[in-house]
Amino acid sequence: MSEAEAIAANRANWDDRAEVHVRSRMYDVDAFLADPDDISSVVRNDLAVLAPHLPPTGVAGRSLLHLQCHIGTDTVSWARLGAVEVHGLDLSPNSLRHAARIAAADGRDLTWVEGDARFASTLIDRHFDVVVTSAGTIVWLPELTAWARSIHDLLAPGGVFLIRDDHPILGAMAFEPWEIEDDYLAGSGARTYSDSGTYTEDSQGSITHTTNHEWRHDLGEIVSALLAAGLVIEALAELPAMDWPAFPDLVPCADGWTLPAGKPRIPLNFAVVARKPGH
Repeated sequence: MSEAEAIAANRANWDDRAEVHVRSRMYDVDAFLADPDDISSVVRNDLAVLAPHLPPTGVAGRSLLHLQCHIGTDTVSWARLGAVEVHGLDLSPNSLRHAARIAAADGRDLTWVEGDARFASTLIDRHFDVVVTSAGTIVWLPELTAWARSIHDLLAPGGVFLIRDDHPILGAMAFEPWEIEDDYLAGSGARTYSDSGTYTEDSQGSITHTTNHEWRHDLGEIVSALLAAGLVIEALAELPAMDWPAFPDLVPCADGWTLPAGKPRIPLNFAVVARKPGH
């Protein structure tokens, strides 16, 4: 299967997922819209990492691009925190359809862009103070060189980028610790599998386009791509909590889900903050 065919299969899969996720208890879109002060747990965790690299006012008054934004609850959350000229980009047109509806219901006129995050700078003709991506994103990208270059080109001088995502060691464990079952290191091509469910509750059998293609990206590859693009790494963290219950051993915690006491301490998330040199 060609890369283009793999991307098309993923797009169809995420179009299906959007229909399931927008109705799920996990996203709880109705409750999110009912409380204008609600900020998604993903964005709260993102902001905890990003805040030390922002002015005291945070993202307020700063332009922001959210890559791989899915149905837009996180994107709207950034706008609720005061970000301006907010853009969300995603591969899935159905995800963006729901994102636009959710933003409109929140009284927000945000900009939605359909496309591959690797080539975002060819689709958006402007610069941003902040670019963010998080929670299950880069495994859907075949390579990171163009992605990092695009982020560099979209940032204003002095602008800051955040990625916070599932730690790649979990992929090597097939999200079933404690045995290594798959590659940790990048470069072995796509990992293809079929799944009729998704990560929200009671979803098995709800996905029609069941084929998924993921690509492994180890921490060295991620950081090297950002450095090669001309960005300066300001922070790198391996974190003990993640945004979703990826496997049964996890227990709820203030930041989402973590391993219970007594289990080996392994990273569940990683985060990188990088800045474009300039004023």
